Amino acid sequence: MSDLGLQRGSADLRSSGPITFGPEGILFVADNLAATIYALDIADPGEPAGAEPFDLEHVDERIASYLGATVADVAIKDLAVHPVTHNVYLSVQRGHGDEAQAVLLRIDRLDGTVSDVDLADVPLASVILDDAPEETDARTDTTLPIDGSGEELTFGERTIRILKRPIRTATVTDLAYVEGALLVAGLSNEEFSSKLRRIPFPFDGDLRANNLEIFHVSHGQWETAAPIRTFVPYEGGRSILASYTCTPLVHFELTDLESGGKTVGRTVAELGAMNQPLDMVSFTLGDEEHVLVANSSHGLIKVATRHIDDQPALTEPKEPVGVPREVEDLQGIVKLENLNGSHVLALQVDDAGGKHLRSLKTASL
Repeated sequence: MSDLGLQRGSADLRSSGPITFGPEGILFVADNLAATIYALDIADPGEPAGAEPFDLEHVDERIASYLGATVADVAIKDLAVHPVTHNVYLSVQRGHGDEAQAVLLRIDRLDGTVSDVDLADVPLASVILDDAPEETDARTDTTLPIDGSGEELTFGERTIRILKRPIRTATVTDLAYVEGALLVAGLSNEEFSSKLRRIPFPFDGDLRANNLEIFHVSHGQWETAAPIRTFVPYEGGRSILASYTCTPLVHFELTDLESGGKTVGRTVAELGAMNQPLDMVSFTLGDEEHVLVANSSHGLIKVATRHIDDQPALTEPKEPVGVPREVEDLQGIVKLENLNGSHVLALQVDDAGGKHLRSLKTASL
């Protein structure tokens, strides 16, 4: 672990945020209130797994029972799958408001048991995001929540919910590890606040960042303050496909990013207004790569990445257009993660609000 710059210490999480795995089973954990990202050696105890699926009913009830809480007091913020053992890791918030607690949990793929991930006296490294919005910043970040929180608003025949939270809570909205660097999307303390950061790992203090500008089709304007909600690297890390609220899909080519400048993304699709992107994942079937987009208004959306390079930039407000896409008849999916070469793991919410882990066979999508 010394080769990865880790030293023994404790991670005292103030908030539950995005998580993702990196090299040698290192788990990256974002803590927005602390404006800190941790790299943790979580010492996963499992044996190497194969290509078998993993399904777990009522994961929310299992977590609530383990934490001694009610289901209503438990929020699953993100999930990640260990690349070797395929044990599932969950970033969980227990409680609400100022009393909320950040918890990192592990679910054993063999028997579904829930356990804590030890955050005290473990090998770790951390990086502080110096460009994070201050806790006193009066600006807010607006999302379209799916959990019943926020304010209900009606637009014509459509009723949605709007939730406004301090901009600090969107310092990190998503993470991905690509070829020696951690990619970090979110907001900064600058006027043009949408940001994509690249942090070399092992952490050496050399944080590189770009301000982002995109054309938002349903809003009919160029935007620099809307954050990436979720993104996925593809083409071996050469590019990322990012999604924003209301719901443009935007291509960024990583090799074109020059640190410290403004980067203009190429909007390649529009998935509709009053829609919230929830998660994205890529997978390869045969010799073709695809991206799955979970969102609040449609079924699971699949895009073949070969269409992205050929798609001219969308720069005019118009009806949803852009790259061809397929809408799968899969509702209620809120989180996605690669499980193995043949399955994607999904966190799915049923009509009664119960949450379940489902393995989706990529050959059937």
